[in-house]
Amino acid sequence: MGQEKLCSLVWEGQPHQGKALLESNELIFRGDFRLKILFSEIQDISAADGNLLVRTPRGSAVFTLGELAEKWRHRISNPKTVVEKLGVKPAEQTVVLGKFEPNFLNDLKKTTGKTPQSKISSGTGFIFLLADSAKALATVKAIAAKMQGVAALWIVYPKGQKGITESGVRNAGLKAKLVDVKVVSFSPTHTALKFVIPKARR
Repeated sequence: MGQEKLCSLVWEGQPHQGKALLESNELIFRGDFRLKILFSEIQDISAADGNLLVRTPRGSAVFTLGELAEKWRHRISNPKTVVEKLGVKPAEQTVVLGKFEPNFLNDLKKTTGKTPQSKISSGTGFIFLLADSAKALATVKAIAAKMQGVAALWIVYPKGQKGITESGVRNAGLKAKLVDVKVVSFSPTHTALKFVIPKARR
């Protein structure tokens, strides 16, 4: 969940009132006028006197955010990496199951200082399962049986596909006696759902 703030917006010279929302990869305004600005389309951004100034190919926006202006500018200018959003810390032992993109694997190694493994062990902190098929999703129960303590399982699945849905992924985790605690946009094409062992069973 992102941050939100009641504010005024001036878009291309026209004033509006509503609420601004800062999400992981986009800036949204909802009120008497609606606007969505992807971080990737921002050409220039600055903060001054409590105002956040954003320039895009579609036009320029000024959000009156008060003390949040500089904080939001910094967050937009320095977005978290996927690995950071997933909560992976330095020295963490990770396991990767499935064919993930090389960039993700490299970021994991850069963050942890360790090469991701392919087998779960007693020291495993994070497990990443790429569930692009029902067959891959069927392995969740066996994975859960090997998890210990506060280990987390992130199931990464494609967006907008009828074969693999959020409810299907969640049900696979619940049947394996895990609980889902967080969802993250993994990429433009995939979503990640985090599962952990219930506290009573750790």
